[in-house]
Amino acid sequence: MQVSKGGTVFNEGERADGGIVLTIGKVQLETGMGRDSRPRGTYGPGTLFGENALMAEGKRPARAVALENCELIRIRRALFSRMLQEFPETARKLYVDKANEFTTAAAALARVGRKLDEVDALNERHKQEVAAKRS
Repeated sequence: MQVSKGGTVFNEGERADGGIVLTIGKVQLETGMGRDSRPRGTYGPGTLFGENALMAEGKRPARAVALENCELIRIRRALFSRMLQEFPETARKLYVDKANEFTTAAAALARVGRKLDEVDALNERHKQEVAAKRS
């Protein structure tokens, strides 16, 4: 597939039915719309976008805009599934990589959870202090 400079490869929130490999050109990922648009990174040839969509249905978390004329290869989920069946060593590596990403994300969420618990405790203490002053 080809996308001209300034063209949209995919939109934020769009149904993600597979991955896209950038073979030629540069693409910028951005979130938000209009004045709230924020760049999230610039990527060149060899980049795979939407690797999670190769395994599960989802929505695109960002918009991809061609910074140059681009050539891309779309990989549908069904094709990816067949590739994994034919190349089990690739499937194993992908499984390990995704498991590591999951473990890292779970640890980060646990840290956030602990901080939120601390904020809740401080908030509760503050409420009790205010109530005690009113009495």
